[in-house]
Amino acid sequence: MAGRQAVKAYLDLVSQACRAILIFLKDNKIPHTVENIAIRKGEQKTPEFTKLNPMQKLPVLVDNGFVLTESDAILKYLATAYNVPDHWYPKLPEKRARVDEYTAWNHANTRTHISSVFLHEVLLPRMGQQTNPEELEKALADLVAH
Repeated sequence: MAGRQAVKAYLDLVSQACRAILIFLKDNKIPHTVENIAIRKGEQKTPEFTKLNPMQKLPVLVDNGFVLTESDAILKYLATAYNVPDHWYPKLPEKRARVDEYTAWNHANTRTHISSVFLHEVLLPRMGQQTNPEELEKALADLVAH
């Protein structure tokens, strides 16, 4: 896309949502730069970042001055704006609606519950903190239930 600057993605690769954005950008050869924001250091709470996303969450995408947050919205925007292969986000309304249906369900169910499991099984131990076995069992049960 002539005259278009590379998109800038603000990411922390500890986040599944951020990894999805980076994989999508690379796989579709969308020109991009990455600004690493370390959530564990609170870098998403700086005044500069808060101007981009007042909710202080990642990921954030900037495309020629257009700022977009939320991974689902970013992926759908990139698929549309950069005319990626149709299998990513179909143009046919019925097929696109099925993708939207799944991503809405996934966000409210799988991602919410897997994040809790990840916290207890991976993040807390890496940070030198004890995992509460009851909380881990509850997180696993919630995941299985959904």
